[in-house]
Amino acid sequence: MSVVKKYMPQILFTLKCLLFSYILTGGLLLLLAFLLYRLHLPEKAVNVCVILIYIITSFFAGFMTGKKRGKRKFFWGALMGALYFVVLFVISVIVNRSFPQLSSDFTTTMFLCVGGGMLGGMLS
Repeated sequence: MSVVKKYMPQILFTLKCLLFSYILTGGLLLLLAFLLYRLHLPEKAVNVCVILIYIITSFFAGFMTGKKRGKRKFFWGALMGALYFVVLFVISVIVNRSFPQLSSDFTTTMFLCVGGGMLGGMLS
């Protein structure tokens, strides 16, 4: 059996978890946009909500992966959080057509995504 066939179910499951987390992200961001429109939320509240959305969605990706894997759940959850962040980063680079400046916000977002995924894996 080839290596690709052996690991294909795990790769597909990982992609499904990431897809679910991005669908959830899109839905929560749409809800936030609606609330922003209706309630005229201040910028600080919107920034906090975006950070919470990143944590919640990476948490669910880590939770689903931890349930599936069964062992070393924290590691697999952290890996899902990291993958979630990497995809966010790549999309940001493509949309902005430039490499973003590596600031404290970048690092904080990365740790929040990885930490959210790890927590989800641990609690699964």
